[in-house]
Amino acid sequence: MIHLSERKQNILEPLTKGTHTPQHRSGANLALLLLGCYRTLVDAAMVDLAARGYDDFRPVHDFAMRAIAAGADSASDLGRRMSVSKQAASKTIAVLLDRGYVSRDSDPDDARRKRLQVTPLGLDVLRQGEAIFDELREKWEQQIGVSELATLEARLTTLIGDGAVRIDAPGWIAQDLG
Repeated sequence: MIHLSERKQNILEPLTKGTHTPQHRSGANLALLLLGCYRTLVDAAMVDLAARGYDDFRPVHDFAMRAIAAGADSASDLGRRMSVSKQAASKTIAVLLDRGYVSRDSDPDDARRKRLQVTPLGLDVLRQGEAIFDELREKWEQQIGVSELATLEARLTTLIGDGAVRIDAPGWIAQDLG
């Protein structure tokens, strides 16, 4: 089994050899570094969530539940918000229903319609995940320093803007339905 740190090294190795010196790095290298940071945080969060009893939770579940909490109450709506097909959204909903993270209740305005809602268990796992990411951020502060991390966050915000990241619309990230 390859550990994430080994995977990052293997992925980045061809890009860091030859002409790709610290003074001249490729755009692909930057994209892989950013992706590696994302994966490092998410992988660590998944390990910690599993240790807290949520070993059946996946990143796509977080995106889906946040979209549901924000008003996506059908497979069609969830699919639009997550940039996936209605079938893919339906599969995700089925997993979330089966695991008790969401429920399907009657719509008070239309008894024929069923609405999706995040359950207390689902809200708990979302809160646990947020707490874990706060803890991981603190670890990064310890590794590189408070001011360095603040600078990094400020620079990234400058590059992508304040409103550029929509947590309920991850697009390609939502493809993992397990």
